[in-house]
Order: sequence, then C-alpha cells, then structure tokens
Amino acid sequence: MSTINTVNQRQFSRFYIDVTPEVKEQMLNWANRFNICCFMDNNAYTKDIHSYECLVAAGAWKWVNLSSGNAFLRLKAFYEQGQDWLFGHFGFDLKAETESVPSVLPDHIGFPDCYFFVPEHLILVQGSQVMISSYSADPSTVLRQVLQTQIKIKEHMPPVILKSGMGKEEYIEKVNAIKAHILRGDCYEINFCQEFFTDHALIDPVQAFRSLSEVSPNPFSVFYKLNDLHLLCASPERFLRIENGIVRSQPIKGTAPRNITDPVVDAALARDLANSEKEKSENVMVVDLVRNDLSRFCKPGTVEVEELFGIYSFPQVHQMISTVKGEISDGLNWIDAVQQSFPMGSMTGAPKRRVLELIESFELVRRGIFSGAVGYCTPDGNADFNVVIRSLLYNASSQYLCCLVGSAITWYADAEKEYEECLLKVAAIRHAVGEQAQC
Repeated sequence: MSTINTVNQRQFSRFYIDVTPEVKEQMLNWANRFNICCFMDNNAYTKDIHSYECLVAAGAWKWVNLSSGNAFLRLKAFYEQGQDWLFGHFGFDLKAETESVPSVLPDHIGFPDCYFFVPEHLILVQGSQVMISSYSADPSTVLRQVLQTQIKIKEHMPPVILKSGMGKEEYIEKVNAIKAHILRGDCYEINFCQEFFTDHALIDPVQAFRSLSEVSPNPFSVFYKLNDLHLLCASPERFLRIENGIVRSQPIKGTAPRNITDPVVDAALARDLANSEKEKSENVMVVDLVRNDLSRFCKPGTVEVEELFGIYSFPQVHQMISTVKGEISDGLNWIDAVQQSFPMGSMTGAPKRRVLELIESFELVRRGIFSGAVGYCTPDGNADFNVVIRSLLYNASSQYLCCLVGSAITWYADAEKEYEECLLKVAAIRHAVGEQAQC
C-alpha cells in the first residue's frame, strides 16, 4: 500500500488486487448501502479512451442540489470553493437555462435538474491498481469492507411489464407531423422520444442493473442513486470528455441490429450501416451541431472532426459514432463546456432551440435525467460525462419505473422503421426486468 495526493491534497491509498467481475459486484453492493452513490463501469471497453475502468463514489460529504435558472453559476461556485472530486448529473430540463425553453410536461420520477456531490468515499480502478480515498475511514478499512460485502443471490421476481405511453398509431402520426415541420423548414432533424413505463413496480435496483449490464454491457454504464431515485444506465455514448484542456464529444446517430448467431450476416448488417446514406446524413447533421457547440468554448481553429462515421459494435446493436475534438479556451473549464453545449446535439437536433420547442409539443413526459449526462470531474479540471440513454429510471417511493427511447427524425425517416428502432433499443431494458419481448 502507498499514499498519494491529488491537487487539493485529498489523499489516496494505492492497493493491488485482482479486480474480477465479482469484486466489481461487491463494490456496487457496498456503495448501495449509502443514500447517495455513483458506480461507473466501462465494462472493459479498452479501445475507447477511459482514465479509469471503474469508479465508485459513495456517500455525499458535501453536495449541491440545483434547479434550472442559475444552476451553472452556482455549480461553478461550489466547485471552485472546494476543488475536489465531484460526481453527479445534468438533467435535460436545464434546457430552460441554456436555450430558454422551459419544461411543462409531467415528471413522474423526480430527479433534480442538477445535482453534484463530493464523495465521502472514492474508489478508482485501473487494472489491478485500486486507489481509495475516504474522509471518514481508513482506506484499508474501506477495502476490507468492500471485499467482505456479500453479493446478493439473484432472486426470482415477477416480471415487470413496461407499457408504451404512446401507441404505434399515435407515434406514427406524430412522426408525420414532425416531418411536416421539417418540410416547412422549421428544423432539419429532431430526436423524438417515447416512454415505456409502469407505475406499480417493486424491483431490486442493484439486481436490475446487474441484469441490464449482463444483457447490454456498454462503456458508459452507471448505477446512480439519490435517496429513493435510481438511474440504471447502460449507455454506449459519451457526451464530453475533457483531459488536459482537450475536449472530445462522440455523438451517436445511426443504428443497426446485431445477428450474433451468424457472423457473416452480422458483418453485412454493419456494412449496410456504414454505407447507409440516410444514417450518414443524420450523423453528419449532429456532427455539424456538435462542431458549432464546441466552437462556443474552444480556441478558434482547434475544433475538428477526429473520426467521421465510425462503426462500433455493441451486444445489441451496431452504432455509427463520430468524434469531434477541440482545445478549451483559456479561462474556461468543464462547467463552461457543458453549459455551452447542453443539451447535447445527438439528443436534440438542429436547429437546437427550435427542436427543443417541438420536443415539448410532441413528447408526452418530461425527460428529466434521461437525455442528460452523468459523470465526474477531478480537482485539476478533467471530466468525463456520458449521455443518459438505454436506461431505467426508478422512483422507489412511488414505485414508478420507466425508460425512454428515441430516434432521429429527418425528412427521409420512415415512421414504421423508426418505431421498430425504438422497440429494438428498449428490448434489452425489457429483458433486464424480466419481460418477454413484445410490442
């Protein structure tokens, strides 16, 4: 064991252990004992750029709970006051602050617009190296508690049925109405979402997250708990990563199903996605939007497309992902970067403000933390945030459980196929709560 310091003198003790999947489960179960926790796992996606394989933040030593209005200003003051590690989220409804589009739709889950906390206990995993910092216990005691944590045996629970809040016919009507707006020139592309839900779910959030991770182990997976509110996230998408002043955004637009039983067919599906003019046109629209967003806070001439139309394969789907990067302007930090680019282009569309108004008109529920971002920052200003998609949202008090899924609607969109894409995206989530695939 050795001791190291971070910028603000927060001490870490370094241990070397074999971090097996079982040890990660022990970390998750241990963190869940706390009212506030965040467990982040990249599920061994080593090809992506990750500083840590796994991060565990447990207990809120200090925290800030913010509503849209002056959230970014207050968050910056909170961060600059302590210069510590922060974990937390930006909710989609901060659009009222960043784009002057308020939210009037019903919210059945109740996550705050913005919440960040300084962790009481912090665990960072890099291979066999485990770094632990705690404000209330000896790091070796924390490690011992983690390794002594019993992993709950999966219990058989009655399946939860997630029903659609929008029937197929209504969905198709709304897509066609959105296309009419596109024809009139109101917008070029819009991310349109629908909800699947039940209002009487009694689930074990840890067990549901484990099931979701087994079915869909993605590189930006998060178990996030704020008292009785839970986010169980299997996201494949990065919103922003800031490392030594360089920012990268990796928007996803373009989806194709997998065929894992037939490698030849599966490869053909990936090639079809790579060659799809429709998917590429949707992707490049979002790339242009992200380039514009990054230019708001990056040094002139530094914003560039590092990768265009990359095809990445995940357990359920193939995805088209592009990477845009830039160099943050002097005097700005990760909070400025989020404020100037939020909500992210892949979950809105173009032009951003107008499509946010249309989202309020056509969708039925408030997105809340969905389409937002969960992540962390370090004392020296590095940060990494995902895009909250492929997720279950759960309010344990009201027993309301839901997920939202969507797709990009352009003039060339086929409403029937867009509906099928939504069902494809929700399939892994339904499986995680024991539901058999159905429409």
